[in-house]
Amino acid sequence: MILLHTSDLHIGKRLADRERLPEQADVLDEIALLCEREHVSVVLIAGDVFDTYLPSAEAEEVFYRSLIKLAGKDRAVVIVSGNHDDGVRLAAADGLAAEQGIYIFGNAPRRFAVGGSRAVRPVESGENFLVLEDVRTGERVYLNALPYPNEARLREDKTDESYSEKMARWIARGEEGYRGGIPHILLSHLFVAGGRTSEGERNIDLGGARAVPVSVLPRDGYIALGHLHRRQTIGNAHYSGSILQYSFDEAGTEKCVLLLETKGDSFGPVREIPLHAGKKLVRLECTGVSEALALLPKYENCFIELTLHLTAPLTAQETNALNQANEGLVSLNPRILSGETVSVPSRANMDGGELFTQYYRSVYGEDPDGALKTAFLELLEEGT
Repeated sequence: MILLHTSDLHIGKRLADRERLPEQADVLDEIALLCEREHVSVVLIAGDVFDTYLPSAEAEEVFYRSLIKLAGKDRAVVIVSGNHDDGVRLAAADGLAAEQGIYIFGNAPRRFAVGGSRAVRPVESGENFLVLEDVRTGERVYLNALPYPNEARLREDKTDESYSEKMARWIARGEEGYRGGIPHILLSHLFVAGGRTSEGERNIDLGGARAVPVSVLPRDGYIALGHLHRRQTIGNAHYSGSILQYSFDEAGTEKCVLLLETKGDSFGPVREIPLHAGKKLVRLECTGVSEALALLPKYENCFIELTLHLTAPLTAQETNALNQANEGLVSLNPRILSGETVSVPSRANMDGGELFTQYYRSVYGEDPDGALKTAFLELLEEGT
């Protein structure tokens, strides 16, 4: 049985004022074609289907049209909600979706009907797990499905447990139906301690308060994760990364999906399959307008961030000329050179925790303690 792992679709996400829905539709079509070519039986989507709790009708249309293609005639698609998703909204159509081989785990525990007429179908289901079988080969796979985990989303009161203890308990719920003998997967959307973040991710580790230590994760099987937009592996935990470059610090990185194949009760080597659809993000740095005007036309069909070192402010005519040189110019950052070099921290690239610390320091003359900062970041997370 061949499985495909992807995540962080962020359908509806824009880059500044630039619409990216056509790119998102194109890359999802590319993944659907890849499923056909590679004879994929199960597609795993590890959260952040949408970019906001209230996606536009156009974003939802892209999602549902793409899901039908991903499921095809016989594939199963298993989805967990991410921190950007409204899990209740995402799973609202799960009764209809399951008939198409699409199984959505939102915030609440969910059992699915077993059997059905599709070639890949559930043969066992619990509140937090699913056993899928490909009837053509008789192969099975166990899926422990954990949507983005916190107390509010899982409808729990806060306790004195540490976050690590809660994570261990939440993961254990999805292990209740596992009796061994078949390949095992944990599908979730979370931040594993030691992971590398990107600028496009919202303060996801909450200053370390929501970082999950590797020690609480299952030691065996494959851990299919979303949340981090860069492809990376931590132990047996795999982040497939986002389907498009969503921030300029991802410029030059290759996007991919991951393929894994069952081998008895485990999996063979993981394969990275590069994705080609969508515009590339480019970071350029030039000294002077003339150099920039010569360089910009060389990057067609890209989105560009340009840092421009100048000895005088840009004129309106120069700004207009730069924008006309390449319509993909999204971000223009002029830097005026002077005789003195002054280091001024830029707030543009600070996350919520850094901004809070800077503000607190400016008012009280000292850094906030860890408990206060964590409380602020938890409130910030609930508001995003």
